[in-house]
Amino acid sequence: MKVIETEIPGVLVVEPKVFRDPRGFFVETYHADRYRAAGIDAVFVQDNHSKSERGTLRGLHAQEHHPQAKLVRVIEGEIFDVAVDIRVGSPTFGRHVSVTLGAGDQRQIYVPVGFAHGFCVLSETAQVEYKCTDFYHPEDELRVLWNDPEIAIRWPIEKPLLSEKDAGALPLRSLHPRLPRLRP
Repeated sequence: MKVIETEIPGVLVVEPKVFRDPRGFFVETYHADRYRAAGIDAVFVQDNHSKSERGTLRGLHAQEHHPQAKLVRVIEGEIFDVAVDIRVGSPTFGRHVSVTLGAGDQRQIYVPVGFAHGFCVLSETAQVEYKCTDFYHPEDELRVLWNDPEIAIRWPIEKPLLSEKDAGALPLRSLHPRLPRLRP
C-alpha cells in the first residue's frame, strides 16, 4: 500500500496493492493496522454506498456536531472527488484537494474530520463506497455550495445534476457560525 500526502495535511490518497491475474484481481480495501501505521487512525462505524449517473454532483457535505472522517473508494466507474477544509482557524481554511478516483485503479481518498466532501461522476455511472467515523445525522448536515467562488473548485462539469438540498446549499462563509473550530 502506498499513501500519498496532499497539499493539505491530513487528506491522504491511498493506493492499495492490487493483485491481478487472468482471473481478475484481489485488493485489500481496508486493514486497520496497516491504515493506522500509514496515518489513518480512524474507527469507522458506518459504510455508505451510492450509485449515480454521469453528471451527478453530490456535495459538499459535512456534519456540525457529529463530524465524520471518510475513506472513499469507487467500485464502478470514475469520479472527481473533493475535500474542502472547513475548520475555522486552519491555515488551509477554504482550500480544497481534488483527485480522480476510479474502479480501475482502486485508489482511495481519506477525508479527515473538519472537511466537507463531495464528488461528481465522470463515467456513465459510478458506484462509490465510503466508510465513516460517525453515523449520519440528517438534522446535523452542513451543505456547502458546490460552486462557491471563494473555494473555486474547478469541477470538470458545468451543469451538474444536483439534489434539491445540494442546489440550496450555502457559501462557506455563510455557514461560519456552524463550522468546526481548529483545536490548538
